[in-house]
Amino acid sequence: MIKRCAWATEEKPHLARYHDEEWGVPVHDDLMHFELVCLEGQQAGLSWEIILKKREAYRTLFHGFDPKKVALMTDKELSCITQNPAIIRNTLKVFSIRTNARAFLKIQAAHGTFDAYIWSFVNGIPLTYQGFRCLSPESLLISKELKIQGFTFVGPKIIYSYMQAAGLIFDHTPGCFLFRQP
Repeated sequence: MIKRCAWATEEKPHLARYHDEEWGVPVHDDLMHFELVCLEGQQAGLSWEIILKKREAYRTLFHGFDPKKVALMTDKELSCITQNPAIIRNTLKVFSIRTNARAFLKIQAAHGTFDAYIWSFVNGIPLTYQGFRCLSPESLLISKELKIQGFTFVGPKIIYSYMQAAGLIFDHTPGCFLFRQP
């Protein structure tokens, strides 16, 4: 039996697969960064398991998380999406995806890529912390900077979770087959 981080159990194969194949793997693709930032914001107040189950619906409804296409979505389109039971039907969260697409594009224009921008906060090297935490000095700073750029649903805990997912922070626990010493 493979030992994983406690949240990724064999009883929930979709979580185990996500843990084994994606979580903590450094992301350098702007579309994936945008998807993860958006999905982590959708998770606010909910479990990642719920969002992961709805991920494909989000991808379909939000044009594969292409920020250029999402930025052009109309209020009418977004209002229709809020009626779709395949996603979280919170109006603020749904509209935040378009807001974040517009902010994301501004960062790309200023920095070339979102990837270059976001990895600059950790000097291009994934961080490793000892022990459990839900935020860090870096997540506090990134949250603040993203809000200045116009992002919403990017509080420091949400950003810490995004950093874990995108491999900016390596947080596999001791005993997990993916754990490594700093």
